[in-house]
Amino acid sequence: MNHLVAPSILSADFARLAEEVHDVLEGGADWIHVDVMDGVFVPNITMGPIVVEALRRKFDCYLDVHLMIERPERHIDAFAAAGASSISVHQEATPHIHRALQQIRSHGISAGLALNPGTGLDCVAPLAEELDLLLLMTVNPGFGGQPFLTATLPKIAQARELLDRLGKKHVPIEVDGGISPDTIRQAAAAGATVFVAGSAIFAKPNRKEAIMSLRSVE
Repeated sequence: MNHLVAPSILSADFARLAEEVHDVLEGGADWIHVDVMDGVFVPNITMGPIVVEALRRKFDCYLDVHLMIERPERHIDAFAAAGASSISVHQEATPHIHRALQQIRSHGISAGLALNPGTGLDCVAPLAEELDLLLLMTVNPGFGGQPFLTATLPKIAQARELLDRLGKKHVPIEVDGGISPDTIRQAAAAGATVFVAGSAIFAKPNRKEAIMSLRSVE
């Protein structure tokens, strides 16, 4: 599987969002990662479908929407209609995770299962047939700029082994949190192939160089 870089617009300058997204896409970004937070599931509040819709009108790119919200099934249809390419939902956020994943796929887009650092992999096998993506948080969700939790590395490796054993070698593992040139090599070695990076890209004056430095693990 290809090594994909997905800049998180959580770290972008929202007063210049279109310009910021254009800059990272021109710099070689593969996906644009949209962190949606509700102030309930996580402490922070960020953005909703209107931002995804605005980005879709402006850009023909892969919009990777990460719902860090309670009962995400209430909002999946709106984000799909807004133009999401994929939607990831947290196992911890709904008692109906299987139904939520099916709801995403019913729109013809990719369904991702997201797991917090403290959540085990027990739920993966029963959901494997509904998975297009496994998103493993490498920080506790809610805020950008947190340090990478090295304790998540064995989990990444175990997840890759599990998916392969289940016949899901095509399902990528995405990691989100604390990704930088210093941590991406470890995450890639453990089996991750999609890397969400916020400040490691948007805090740099030259976004192309920042993205290239993340690709240097290849």
